[in-house]
Amino acid sequence: MEDKFITMAHGAGGAKSQELVAEIMMPAFDNKYLRQMHDGAKLSVKNNIAFTTDSYVVEPLFFNGGNIGKLAVCGTVNDLAMTGAVPKYISVGMILEEGFPVSELRSIVDTMRQAADEAGVYIVTGDTKVVNKNNGDGIFINTAGIGELIEGCDIAPQNVKPGMDIIVSGYLGDHAAAIMALRHKLQLPDTLKSDCAPLNKLVAKILKAAPGIAALRDATRGGAAAVLNEIAGQAGVGMLIDEECLPVRREVRGFCDILGFDPMYLANEGKMLIFANKADTAKILAVMHADEYGKNACVIGSTNDTAPGEVGLRTNIGGIRIIDMPAGEQIPRIC
Repeated sequence: MEDKFITMAHGAGGAKSQELVAEIMMPAFDNKYLRQMHDGAKLSVKNNIAFTTDSYVVEPLFFNGGNIGKLAVCGTVNDLAMTGAVPKYISVGMILEEGFPVSELRSIVDTMRQAADEAGVYIVTGDTKVVNKNNGDGIFINTAGIGELIEGCDIAPQNVKPGMDIIVSGYLGDHAAAIMALRHKLQLPDTLKSDCAPLNKLVAKILKAAPGIAALRDATRGGAAAVLNEIAGQAGVGMLIDEECLPVRREVRGFCDILGFDPMYLANEGKMLIFANKADTAKILAVMHADEYGKNACVIGSTNDTAPGEVGLRTNIGGIRIIDMPAGEQIPRIC
């Protein structure tokens, strides 16, 4: 493709649009479903399905640990996995701004292909639109996904009961801290990077080890605090979290101290919370500790029947404070 920047012609449905698809999208996403080149994908599924969709507007588009493309694929894969489904197929819609560098678009779609390959999913259909310069912000991406539900698993917030353990798959706050550090030009170690990752294969392993897991949720916008409050309200249980058990990197704690954030409210893009019977906890942790994306998993608290709908934090000094649902978005455009 000779053009170095996206033009309005690339969204007009003519020769330039075909060139964009043929020279950038197809080589990156090529597979037997996409190769059919229909207006929609013809797919094969055997079991009941889960379906999800999400849009991505992160700023900046590139960050330590990924970019908007990786974020879009992993976010959709993880949303499907949290329902107890095996992700199979993804659609990709892109809104490009006139003047967007073609080299950056290539980098983004290459990263999307790598993330899809790691997750074992097909990108099967898509769409591209171009808006006038200054009417967008480089690129926005929408993805939708379909997955096949795993037989024998019943994942739902309403299944959470008092007396269950609450497990987190690893360090909290990495993604939001990496994004904000870049925005504010803070000099932080290279070890601080987005945790953006596909969790579906790890989820399949833990559901095989403990099919009775009550609920799973990836802690994205609003962080762990939002997830805990959502499920406490939906299940009608109380929750008590132990501050000493919360896994937070030293770099992230330092970032929070500088800017006045609480790591419980920071977004993650490769971490999940698991609600399970105490009898299954050891099995779940054993599986997670053997996986790259769960090696730092730990129990952070438990559910109870003493304060339905409320989430408490047992602090390091022995008191208990309430963890409220975030009133708004602490950090805008982190995904």
